[in-house]
Amino acid sequence: MKRLHISFPSGELKLEGVWHLPEGKGPFPAVIVCHPHPLYGGNMSANIVFSICQALALHNIAALRFNFRGVGKSQGEFGGGQPEQEDVKAALAFVLSTDNINRNRIGLAGYSFGGGVAAAVAVREERIKMLALVSPAFMYGGEELKGYKKPKFIIIGEDDDMIAPEGVEEAMEAMPKPKQFELIPGADHFWAGYEEAVAEKVCRFFRKRL
Repeated sequence: MKRLHISFPSGELKLEGVWHLPEGKGPFPAVIVCHPHPLYGGNMSANIVFSICQALALHNIAALRFNFRGVGKSQGEFGGGQPEQEDVKAALAFVLSTDNINRNRIGLAGYSFGGGVAAAVAVREERIKMLALVSPAFMYGGEELKGYKKPKFIIIGEDDDMIAPEGVEEAMEAMPKPKQFELIPGADHFWAGYEEAVAEKVCRFFRKRL
């Protein structure tokens, strides 16, 4: 596995990212992973984001994590959620333009704020084949998942005090199949000590269908 620092355009802005690439020959399926809220310290190095990318690359799936606008070396400023959807679309365009990527096998994942933004993009983007959300903040997107018929996986900690687990489970119940929901006892919103377990579950989800 290797890591490659890259940049790509989002409109007039330039965003920074990191590829986690498998060893061997492609073309590889790929997953874009979106990070937590920028105004609360969220960035592409968040524990869950990094762990998911590492796990995917170790299992022959390329993974791209990137900083939303205004985070790290990414240009611009925080937009409140809507402009960040454009950043996800730009990341998708970059992935689709990258050599050695299977353009028919693209997934999307997001953690917290990144989960809400990812959900909002997934429902409108045919080229996204699967969606995995960790502790998703649906106030930033996700209402339309009620009609989202592609494979989806949502995982949340039982002790999450920022996103109500029962609200997420109720939202999941309203979504069409195929779907998978997991409630993890003892875990809170930040998943300290649970990174490997979450990454393994998300990786398994993508490996089965992507």
